[in-house]
Amino acid sequence: MKSTGIVRQMDSLGRIVLPIELRRTLDIAQKDSLEIYVDESSIILKKYQPSCVFCNNAKDVINYKGKNICKSCLDELKAQD
Repeated sequence: MKSTGIVRQMDSLGRIVLPIELRRTLDIAQKDSLEIYVDESSIILKKYQPSCVFCNNAKDVINYKGKNICKSCLDELKAQD
């Protein structure tokens, strides 16, 4: 894991501010969703990229009946009918 040397204080509601330089570097915009992971004693934030529930592909993903599915898996399901 790479250290940035950035230290931020948490407020009384548990919030921290990610510096603009970091958000620009990681292409995180206002209103973007972040996934939260825990690895032993570390908290990892990752920009959320929806992926297909079947193959985990994040390309050409659409929401079909409340589930994320890629075009190729959707085509495959349609072909089974």
